[in-house]
Amino acid sequence: MKTPKMTTTTNSPANAASATKTMTTPLFATNYHVYINHTDAGGIVYHANHLVFFENCRRDWFSKIGLNSYFLQTDDGQIQHFVVSQAQLHYCQAIFLDEVISVRIDKVELKPASIVFYQSIHRILAENEPVDKSKSTNTLLSSTKIVIACVQNQINPTPSVQPSNQDSVAPTVVASAAPIRLIRVPQDLHDSIQQAITHHASEQ
Repeated sequence: MKTPKMTTTTNSPANAASATKTMTTPLFATNYHVYINHTDAGGIVYHANHLVFFENCRRDWFSKIGLNSYFLQTDDGQIQHFVVSQAQLHYCQAIFLDEVISVRIDKVELKPASIVFYQSIHRILAENEPVDKSKSTNTLLSSTKIVIACVQNQINPTPSVQPSNQDSVAPTVVASAAPIRLIRVPQDLHDSIQQAITHHASEQ
């Protein structure tokens, strides 16, 4: 099976932001300070770093629900983890140096072999900041739909044997070209995420 490939779409249709409009409160939200290493020379967060903030938010949410290890190990020693297979981003407003932003998980969908995240980044307004009625009160900076696929590392890939050009030389052993394969989301992980989703829905 081929390794999942990442596809990125900027300025995508509004469906990437639909979760923000339909959810009254996010499934999870955490604040991050914007540092100089997040920005370009003009003090604006580099577009790819929106993905970094989204990734950090997912990692922090996993930790909150008790999934403290990024890599999961099976009883027979196989390593399971997630890779991004699709990312659709909608950039709304610039994020600036020294801002504090709220990065959110608005909605999560569980699939047999993947997890779909609807996320958004919002600007946090200072308490003493005056309200400018001439400006939009929308604090949405960017939104995304990200699909992460569950894969398993092939610790001992099955070798293939290629015949040598000379009969006197031993055949050449070549490792498999597919080091990871797509698998179903582990049941324990599936149950933990489903429990978090159900608990959040009950509080709405």
